[in-house]
Amino acid sequence: MPRPTSNAPTSAQQRLIDAAAELFYNDGITATGIDAIVKQAGVAKKSLYNNFASKAALVATYLEVRHAEWLDLYAARLLKANTSKDRVLAVFLAYEDHAEHAYTRGFRGCGLLNAAAELPADDAGRAVVRQHKQQIEGLLADHLNELFHDPERAKQLAQHLAFLLEGAMARAGLEGRSDCLHHARAMASAMLEAS
Repeated sequence: MPRPTSNAPTSAQQRLIDAAAELFYNDGITATGIDAIVKQAGVAKKSLYNNFASKAALVATYLEVRHAEWLDLYAARLLKANTSKDRVLAVFLAYEDHAEHAYTRGFRGCGLLNAAAELPADDAGRAVVRQHKQQIEGLLADHLNELFHDPERAKQLAQHLAFLLEGAMARAGLEGRSDCLHHARAMASAMLEAS
């Protein structure tokens, strides 16, 4: 997700990250060449190599930025959460916010999972994506443990909710809209009420 614009000039590094983020999300990592990134960023190719050792380094930065952007969405939702159940649902709401962002060519699903699908199995970027997903499941488990005071039960339900969330996100990406995520949040809320 591109960062909000301001009147302050952005560094070449930030313009490269923003350009890469938009192109990687819209077109994919493999289909996006260095020339397209520097053109979109409005910088010289040398500037890219002054800021990043390689395209792989730029991809790693992109993945870290995507992770940080989701955490920001979650933190904003968490500020409005008054109960343990609200905190669980804040995770789902952050995903909805992600899906409802104004993308230049529409919503295509989780940018991290899209990237992971393109990267080789042993690529460091896949580890970044895996850590992100594990962190989300961990957040769910923490909030569920606050609710149930039973770490094992919280861990098991967190895994179920994480799978529900990821499935809804994949489907929302295919459909290009957030309806599935709204349904997933309603299902999660019902599961919490029944537990």
